[in-house]
Amino acid sequence: MTHHNKVMLLGHSDTYTQDKNMQVTIAFNHFGEGLVQRMPRCRHGYFHVVNNDYTHWEMYAIGGSAAPTINSQGNRFLAPNDNTFKEVTKREDTPKSKWKNWNWRSNGDLMLNGAFFTSSGAGASSSYARASSLAAKPSSLVGSITSSAGSLKCRKGSRC
Repeated sequence: MTHHNKVMLLGHSDTYTQDKNMQVTIAFNHFGEGLVQRMPRCRHGYFHVVNNDYTHWEMYAIGGSAAPTINSQGNRFLAPNDNTFKEVTKREDTPKSKWKNWNWRSNGDLMLNGAFFTSSGAGASSSYARASSLAAKPSSLVGSITSSAGSLKCRKGSRC
């Protein structure tokens, strides 16, 4: 993915609490140049962000509101050169007194060029064990895992 402001929004709204049952895996993507934010932005639910390659962002990479659980594993984060945007994470419109209890963690992620992930919550809790959808590969393999990421090259009359 390249050249988008708002890349991926998961969850209807902060007030739509039925999304608490949502379980989403974001895996094997290359988030490249010209991306600003929401890779993804999560509302409610459980999100397993695994083995993605983040080589550019202009505001933040992973964000959320409405107390989502975020499990980031085996990703590679290359922060932009602008010191203002080294943080991978962003909690939307929520004071620290509330988001400090949200379960967000980074496990096995590779942080480059000053990138950092702000963890919160109880750490390794049952909310992580309940829905990990696949085992993360080491972050050192992300380049090769995502090397063919992108849109399908389909032609009319041929199988994709």
